[in-house]
Amino acid sequence: MATTPVSAPYGVDPSGNPLDRYGLSRPVWLLGWVSFFTDTASEMVYPLLPLFLTRVLGAGAMSLGVIEGVAEAANSVLKIVSGWLADRSGTPKRLVLAGYGLSSLIRPLIAIVTAWPQVLALRFTDRLGKGIRTSPRDAMLARLAPPDRRGRVYGFHRAMDHAGAVAGPLVASAYLYFHAEAYRSLFAWTLVPGVIVILILLRVPEQRREGRLAAEADRGSPGRVTRRFYLAVAVILIFSLGNASDAFLLLRLGDLGVASLWIPLLWSALHVVKMTSSVIGGALSDRVGRRTMIALGWLWYAGIYAAFGYFSQVAIVIVIFLAYGLYFGLTEGVEKAWVVDMAPVDARGTAFGIYNAAIGVGGLAASLLFGAIWTRVSPRAAFLTGAALALIASVLLYLAFPDAQNTRHQR
Repeated sequence: MATTPVSAPYGVDPSGNPLDRYGLSRPVWLLGWVSFFTDTASEMVYPLLPLFLTRVLGAGAMSLGVIEGVAEAANSVLKIVSGWLADRSGTPKRLVLAGYGLSSLIRPLIAIVTAWPQVLALRFTDRLGKGIRTSPRDAMLARLAPPDRRGRVYGFHRAMDHAGAVAGPLVASAYLYFHAEAYRSLFAWTLVPGVIVILILLRVPEQRREGRLAAEADRGSPGRVTRRFYLAVAVILIFSLGNASDAFLLLRLGDLGVASLWIPLLWSALHVVKMTSSVIGGALSDRVGRRTMIALGWLWYAGIYAAFGYFSQVAIVIVIFLAYGLYFGLTEGVEKAWVVDMAPVDARGTAFGIYNAAIGVGGLAASLLFGAIWTRVSPRAAFLTGAALALIASVLLYLAFPDAQNTRHQR
């Protein structure tokens, strides 16, 4: 009779890795650190990109919308393809390593650009790397998440992602304090955390379909994503049409008079809120259901965006900006756990590809729409449009999924 090993007092994950007291396995922790250092590098650049574009390269709000929208949508097709390849090969690590490697090598090249179209090209390539790695990585996490702890695993992963987004702006602010306006050399230093990411990934064990996973995947015909899943993605897409790039929030802070030195610090503080709420929100969704948490997050988003459009006092807007972080904790990890709940075992990579592609397409449309309304009407009108779409999506979520039990974790 099989017994639980002494070295695994808290049980094992679906792949057989021992769990610690927090319900996480060593591969989950390693993938968390990969996200931490990746976001550290990315967030040394991202919060400063609007200032770099406008003050150094002379670009405007519309070009920012084009860059961020295209960058987020560029990887949409790749996310579907890479997810499908991860399902068929059963070895997603190679795709994950290739995607992180590409982004780590491309990101520092922003240091040498001379015009905003070059930034667009580099961000495009950076996001291609994300397109290659995201769906296979999410599928890897699905294999490492016990059914009753999926929200916790994805919430933890998002928390590590946000922790890197705390560290990155702090590093950037410290660097700019001693080297004022030295954006280019700062961007070049992002190569260091990129190298660390590759070294950690090499220590993550390759996952192959074996044991219980193989039995589930090989039972009957290959799994297909359901109509219920596509309905959920459609509702998420509607919400994402109002979810423009957060670069516009940073631009709003700058327009209201917040000094460039403080913007990375505020961005870091925002991610402290994201990090804390992601752990809580993901774990809570395992108990109360995915739909409830997602709906709360979207309603919170609507209120935050409406407040951004209404208030112009710097102190109030800063408070609203920090409160915005709760939306991520209520939705990001929860949505990914919901994808796993609805997808067959051998179609999770494909399901994540479809989900991530919808987010990317919605991000492109949202950023272009937001930039156009911001430029031709007003920032207030742009924020109120985002709030309205979030409210519509919240109502549709409840109408499309009236039974909350259907959105709790499933075995």
